[in-house]
Amino acid sequence: MVDKTFKGKISAKGAEITVLSKGKDDDFISLTDIAKYKNPDFPADVIKNWLRTRFTIDYLGAWEQLYNPNFKLVEFDQFKSEAGTNAFVLSPQKWIESTNAIGLISKSGRGGGTYAHKDIAFEFASWISVEFKLYIIKDYQRLKADENSRISLDWNVKRLLAKVNYRMHTDAIRDNLIPPELTPHQCSFVYANEADLLNTALFGMTAAEWRKSNPDKDGNMRDHATIEQLLVLANIENINALYINNGIPQSDRIEELNKLARSQMASLLLNSNVKKLKVLESDMKKK
Repeated sequence: MVDKTFKGKISAKGAEITVLSKGKDDDFISLTDIAKYKNPDFPADVIKNWLRTRFTIDYLGAWEQLYNPNFKLVEFDQFKSEAGTNAFVLSPQKWIESTNAIGLISKSGRGGGTYAHKDIAFEFASWISVEFKLYIIKDYQRLKADENSRISLDWNVKRLLAKVNYRMHTDAIRDNLIPPELTPHQCSFVYANEADLLNTALFGMTAAEWRKSNPDKDGNMRDHATIEQLLVLANIENINALYINNGIPQSDRIEELNKLARSQMASLLLNSNVKKLKVLESDMKKK
């Protein structure tokens, strides 16, 4: 399964809170969004006030020692001895940099702010309001159920499509395009070149061009493809293998593959079976 980060949203008493998830239990929840429930104008100050308390430092230190083998105990002990005093001030960035902590993440730029592992985020929410924390947990559980359904469906569809034509395509490349004297590293460039041929024929750009145009997205263009695009990709991958076996030059192949991709996309958008598959996908997301 592709290790891919999803950005989801949960709602608690009218507050919208961002969740960064990889589909496992190591989700990170925006403390900045939670803090806005208490102070919408200065959420960073709320987080700093929470970090000043002795209980918070004790909890963060215990969590890090449990999950982070590289946690710096000497620096932690210094913060622990100062926590709760009038002069003690601590920012998320200073905590992370000084102790090598992994439970908090500080992100800059658009969509930035302070994120915390869900274990820590729930404690922060409880400090703000126990009732608010319960609303967060309730909608977080809803988000995870939706996410698990989406991941399961996406992965199974893509896995099925990939298995259908992957071997045929790579065998055709190996048998017809790779001279025997190439090293394995050199061979990888040939495979990547043919993969980008398919990308260009279907998506209109190479993998590198897509990443440059979508710097905020995780994974690659195929991870974000629609069901229709994945079906067409499987088809033109098979056809490209046939073209390679027949000795058709790449310059001719890309033109023909692009025509096929456009024609098949138009047909699939009107196909009732594909519509049923998309309805199934939508229904699974709602469960």
